[in-house]
Amino acid sequence: MSTITPESLVSQLSWRYAVKKFDPAQKLSEGTWKALEQAMILAPSSYGLQPWKFVVITDPAVKAKLAAISWGQTQPGDCSHMVVFAARKGISATDVEKYIARISQVRGVPAAALSDFKGMMLGTITSGTPEYLDNWTARQCYIPLGFLLSAAAVLGVDACPMEGIQGAEYDKLLGLDKLGYATVMGCALGKRAADDGFAGMKKVRAEASDVVIRV
Repeated sequence: MSTITPESLVSQLSWRYAVKKFDPAQKLSEGTWKALEQAMILAPSSYGLQPWKFVVITDPAVKAKLAAISWGQTQPGDCSHMVVFAARKGISATDVEKYIARISQVRGVPAAALSDFKGMMLGTITSGTPEYLDNWTARQCYIPLGFLLSAAAVLGVDACPMEGIQGAEYDKLLGLDKLGYATVMGCALGKRAADDGFAGMKKVRAEASDVVIRV
């Protein structure tokens, strides 16, 4: 297994920033994108349920429409790939059954042997209010976002996570409301424009002593 050095990891994470202006002429290679896509898919989730969808938009016309419903921000229109993280609404026993079937298929174990695990998941879902469960699945979406941002930094790909978007309008445009999902946030990826003034700014972060408690 190949790894990068601790120094390289910190260097790449220090290099990244929330890009404010992308170069629309620069596109990610298929290989680079596939690796970033896998980073999202491989992200962990509670129970492994993966209560999300990743909508990947590269169509220029659709990206332009997203920019128009992102409070005037240009990143969705100018980036190479725009990812919309959407959370499962109304998660139910059906989602659990689907996941159990997937485990059985991938690991080659009878579904009946997973009854205890299934019961644990159903207990969580049946005991929560609809509002709590929707908030729970929405929070889950931040995990693959973190994986995507970290993977992008390691690969030298620029990115900008975006909560300042009109989620309901995204849902309508992408048909997510009809699929039972709702937009949580987006992330634009590509290459920073040469004249993005934010690229040269020093990163402002708290000292470790102010945010890390060692026990």
